[in-house]
Amino acid sequence: MTQMSDAIRFGGFEGCASDREFYWHLGSDHEEQWSRFPKAQSYVWQPPTDECDIRPYDQAEFVTELAENGGWLLIGDSVTENHFFSLSCMLYPHVRATPNYTENPYFDRAWPQNLYLNPDSPLIPNLNLPQGFSIEETPLVTFRRVDLLLTRDELNSLYNSIYNPPADFQLFSEEEFWSLSISEVVDLFLTPFPTGNYRTLVVSTAGHWTTSVLSGLADGNKPGNGIDNILRFFTHAMEKWADETQALLTQRKAVKKDVVARAYLPGHDNCHNIRTAWTEIEPYNREIYNWNWIKDYNKIFEDILSSHAYPDIHFLDIDRPARLRPDAHSAGDCLHLMSGSGVMEGWSHYIWHFISKELGGIIR
Repeated sequence: MTQMSDAIRFGGFEGCASDREFYWHLGSDHEEQWSRFPKAQSYVWQPPTDECDIRPYDQAEFVTELAENGGWLLIGDSVTENHFFSLSCMLYPHVRATPNYTENPYFDRAWPQNLYLNPDSPLIPNLNLPQGFSIEETPLVTFRRVDLLLTRDELNSLYNSIYNPPADFQLFSEEEFWSLSISEVVDLFLTPFPTGNYRTLVVSTAGHWTTSVLSGLADGNKPGNGIDNILRFFTHAMEKWADETQALLTQRKAVKKDVVARAYLPGHDNCHNIRTAWTEIEPYNREIYNWNWIKDYNKIFEDILSSHAYPDIHFLDIDRPARLRPDAHSAGDCLHLMSGSGVMEGWSHYIWHFISKELGGIIR
């Protein structure tokens, strides 16, 4: 590797449509870590063929189905923003991205980020676009920053109704997080043409469910500074989120709309000194943020969504391939991921397969 842009080729991309922190997402912004390339980009997610008859990834088919059958709305934190950037590379050059951060670098994490059909894509003449679809206005993929899946007001109200705390109790610290209400997300998901045509809502959460954000639940006398208090409240919050999301979808009689919850991914300790994939997930040697307990958050969310009460919401436990990749992180930290390493590209491949092939066999 001799220059930052080599990461595009090593990742198997022709380019990337999004320009938000471009080389940070590609993991090539720290020259002292260039020795990771191209090995870290030499992995492709491929499940054992005797366990899963996965449809082969095909860029043209993926773009076509997003345009003709409906796009993806990605809701989550900065790891989900990682996923959005990866998609902008997987679908390039058939998509263009907004906003343009090169022209306007004053970034606000609340800004929606979108991928639209590139009007110069050679696929367009062969697309059977639905009535009302606008190449200029109808997104194929949208990302919105939503860290906890519920707003501060929603969570305060829920906590007060369950625990009846003292009047002076403060659930939250001053640490900033980004949010939309449950109803705002569903409204966005169900936005009609021309500015909406979403088929799938992809959500993920856990990373900001910490004792620093929800400082009122912290307890220095308990393991993890009171992480069990967070997990207990997380259970109630995800039940509320699932109840209200399903109810709103049912009330609106949304057809061909599905929600998938992607298992959250913890980081890896000392990741930049590990230059190969693991064959087994290794345990943590110390407590780091809430990473030691991410598996518990995922289990709680999965158990909730296993209920038949949520026929349109599905949990995808696709975190294991990522947990085996300590070598796949961005150059600046050990949580976020490099586009092109095969991790997030594997998420997209499987979600696309799940939506297009597996959901048809699920009894609603």
